[in-house]
Parts: sequence; C-alpha cells; structure tokens
Amino acid sequence: MRCTKCEGLMVTDHLLDIRESSIPMWMRGWRCVACGNIVDPLILRHRMIQRTGATRLLTSRASEPTYRKPIKAVA
Repeated sequence: MRCTKCEGLMVTDHLLDIRESSIPMWMRGWRCVACGNIVDPLILRHRMIQRTGATRLLTSRASEPTYRKPIKAVA
C-alpha cells in the first residue's frame, strides 16, 4: 500500500484508541514510514463516504438503527 500524502511505503501498525472509550482499544491500521500518515478502517470509511458525497451517513442519527415500535425499559 502506498501513502496518499507522499507515496511512501505504508506498513501495518497496531494503534491504540484512548479517546473513544473509557477502555483503551487496540486496532490495526497502516502507518507511512516516510511521513507518519496513519490510516485505519474508520478513516478509510469516512474518506469513502466523503468521496461519494453521502456525508449524511457521517451524522450519528443516520447510523442509528430504526425500530418500528418504541422499545420500553422493563424494571
């Protein structure tokens, strides 16, 4: 895989996501050895959505499931 910024070599790297949850999560991504650009599956998904012009899919409401009947909490 080639870097989209500098055309450098991308290598597989293990990334630590500490901002999105209270528990640090590991994920696999790619890092450029020349410029340090990082790409992971979420970044690729967002770039693909932006290229197609479907930016409404990036909002939180569009990605939530819809239910026919309201779900009630049972105590």
